[in-house]
Amino acid sequence: MKNSKTLIILAFIAIYFIWGSTYLFNKIAVTELPPFFLASIRFFVAGILMSGLALLSKQKLAISKKQLSNSVIAAFFFMVYGNGVFVWALKFVDSGFGALLASTQPLFVLFLLRLIDRKPFQKKSLIGVALGMIGMYLLVSQVELRASEGSLLGIFMILTCVLSWSYGSVFVSKADLPKSFMVSTGYQMLAASFILFIVSISLNEQWSSPLTWSTNVQISMLILIVFGGIFAFTAFNYLLKVVSPEKVSTSAYVNPVIALFMGWYFLDEVLSTQSVIASVVLLTGVYFITSRKRK
Repeated sequence: MKNSKTLIILAFIAIYFIWGSTYLFNKIAVTELPPFFLASIRFFVAGILMSGLALLSKQKLAISKKQLSNSVIAAFFFMVYGNGVFVWALKFVDSGFGALLASTQPLFVLFLLRLIDRKPFQKKSLIGVALGMIGMYLLVSQVELRASEGSLLGIFMILTCVLSWSYGSVFVSKADLPKSFMVSTGYQMLAASFILFIVSISLNEQWSSPLTWSTNVQISMLILIVFGGIFAFTAFNYLLKVVSPEKVSTSAYVNPVIALFMGWYFLDEVLSTQSVIASVVLLTGVYFITSRKRK
């Protein structure tokens, strides 16, 4: 029992701090490496490691054609567009700001469920939506942002990434995928890596050996692959089995706080008063949405 409690605490630390820090490490890596090359390498290595872990734990890698096609679709929404384009957009916005925009995912999921399943909004959801919209407006209406070159493009593309990730979440909840999350994630990561490789080559991105990268980028990539890709994802899936989804979803409003602080501390990213107020309003909205009762 004590071990179980310790594991749960460690798993929460992983999804809070590791996932919260991935925005910082993606930002560091994308300043030196082309974004789609970066994402392709990251998911290829993580996919090989995840598949290897599945084999070590004696799980079968054989899947049906339908499961394979669904894995490729999920890979596109989550990792190719949801993550690959997001990393590209970080060239134009601060990492903490990007994390705040990403925290609106529960808002997007709610609207998608309303459109697809005709699920009615609950009172808490309506409050959350209203606060979320106000927080979003406060966040993106800052004069400094409008004056910054490429920031509006970055904001728009990140929001399309959040929409892609949200639709992927709805799709995965209904799709026929391998029962083992390790096998499923392994296939998704490898499929995403291949698609991102094609995109990178098509855009004539310059590929380089890891030996030529700066130490900061090498460390960032290692953390993104091993900790962000393997540890945090394993912790996330473990938590979904042992605690309520509502508790797991608290990462949606802890991650941006971690990312904002790390961006400010390590990269000297500016934290304006309006951004702080917008963060509080937006994350309160996310809290109302994620804490509503499931029908």
